[in-house]
Amino acid sequence: MTALDEGVGATTRPGEPAGPDLVARFGRGRRSRTLWTLGLALVVVLAVAVAGQLLQTSAGDPDLPSRLQPPSPVHPFGTDRFGQDLLQRTLVGLRLSLLVGTSAAVLSGALALLLALVAVVGGRVAEAVVGWLVDLFLALPHLVLLILISFALGGGTLAVVIAVAVTHWPRLTRVLIATGRESAGADHVAISRALGHGRVHVARRHLLPHLVPHLTVGTVLLFPHAILHEAALSFLGLGIDPGEPAIGILLADSMRSLSAGHWWLAVLPGLALLVVVKLVDTIGNQGRALLDPRSHHL
Repeated sequence: MTALDEGVGATTRPGEPAGPDLVARFGRGRRSRTLWTLGLALVVVLAVAVAGQLLQTSAGDPDLPSRLQPPSPVHPFGTDRFGQDLLQRTLVGLRLSLLVGTSAAVLSGALALLLALVAVVGGRVAEAVVGWLVDLFLALPHLVLLILISFALGGGTLAVVIAVAVTHWPRLTRVLIATGRESAGADHVAISRALGHGRVHVARRHLLPHLVPHLTVGTVLLFPHAILHEAALSFLGLGIDPGEPAIGILLADSMRSLSAGHWWLAVLPGLALLVVVKLVDTIGNQGRALLDPRSHHL
């Protein structure tokens, strides 16, 4: 066979499946795009958090002669009724939302992991109790439960973190239980139990390593919900302390001025919150794609 014949034979004909080289190149391209998207989203979210930290002291400075100015090159988000730069206050509020969301998501993920391990290695009674708790919390109205817990704890930042953490674990717990059952049925787990190793050893040495990737992605995916519910509670007056420039508080304050045409007080901080939530959701989805290559052929 000549070199020309070899080149023709290597070409994919119409109707034939793509060759392994083409699939590999496509997979590498998908993986590169996923990594770029993940990296860009991480950089933007970190930049928002750092900017909010640096602007904490200057964001609260009033400037009454500049009060209620519309967006301009000097004040891209305009100013509020005290003349404070709304962009600075929005960045500080987003940084606070990221902090509260991180704390609540981590606590919720830890609770889901603990209950999943108890359900998998604790026997039928423990599994039934955990399943009943999951069904109970899923059956309760989500926002109503958030409001009740936050109100019972007296409001404030800590109350928001606890309320969000307590109400966001059930779905992640179900995922971890399903993964834990699959891992518990493996041969090496049966051998470990036959050698006399207890439930704690099995959970720590054999189940936990398989649950950590799912836990990490699940916790990141809980993050956007935690941020939005923190903003909702703050908007209702049951969340962050009113003296803090949280996004929910900025939106609640804007209600007093919307009828006067000061639209930027609500629209721009709300859009900024949605962008950050979308970025965090993108981080979770791209991370899941990287940890589970079969879902996106990466």
